[in-house]
Amino acid sequence: MRYFFISDVHGHQHRYERLFEAISKEAPDVVLLGGDLLPAAGRSAASRFPLVNDFVAEYLAAQFTELRKEMGEAYPDVCIILGNDDPRCIEERLLDAQYADLWHYLHMRCSRQGDTLLYGYNYVPPTPFQFKDWERYDVSRYVEPGSVSPEEGRRSVMVDAMETRYATIQQDLDTLTGDADVSRAVMLFHAPPYNTALDRAALDGRSVDHVPLDVHVGSVAIRKFILARSPRVTLHGHIHESASITGKWKEQLGATWCISAAHNGHELALVRFDPAVPEAATRELL
Repeated sequence: MRYFFISDVHGHQHRYERLFEAISKEAPDVVLLGGDLLPAAGRSAASRFPLVNDFVAEYLAAQFTELRKEMGEAYPDVCIILGNDDPRCIEERLLDAQYADLWHYLHMRCSRQGDTLLYGYNYVPPTPFQFKDWERYDVSRYVEPGSVSPEEGRRSVMVDAMETRYATIQQDLDTLTGDADVSRAVMLFHAPPYNTALDRAALDGRSVDHVPLDVHVGSVAIRKFILARSPRVTLHGHIHESASITGKWKEQLGATWCISAAHNGHELALVRFDPAVPEAATRELL
């Protein structure tokens, strides 16, 4: 099986063009889009959210429709999650029945590709940013120095106060997978696991109120899930500079191969892999 994986394209059309060209040329079986896909309306005024909605309809849907017409039966299974820069108000559009033949929205859902289960999950732990649609407490209500609680900041969709106060990534992952055997699964996350090469941020020497900042900013819950449940492959983004700092974009954590498509350059980082042999995954800058 041939899988493509990208993340953190932030609405840049030249990156999407590289993706569409590669899909057309190579005809992968599955294409996974790992969040932070839309123009950066999340940190702007709420009045810009309609522009993000237009981007989905007028660009993404239009481009995937053309690709589907061109490829016919060779058109891949496209699965999408959102990231912390993508407004939650766009979720309804991604789930619209008119796009059902273009993509599957995978957040808190499971899809099957042959003998492989595909799971998706959008949320990241608290960040320093004010936009909170896709932020959750991680394993408890603790917030790192310099970060802003999910109970504060701005949202594009109102959420029950009990959810923002008590929901955690750890609880969500238990709900998402239940007691399923995920040893053959591919998990599509936006956040990377904590204390790996994939969650290394450029925070060296920085402190808040004389407290040094942790340079690892990934999810403890995701790390614990990987070590406890051993999915075959986990896919991540979110921390753009991690590969530049560590020199690594994939890492084995227990029995699981963790792979990042986040990139801090102008190019698209395209990961190609086969779930049966994840250690042979490649990453190309296009």
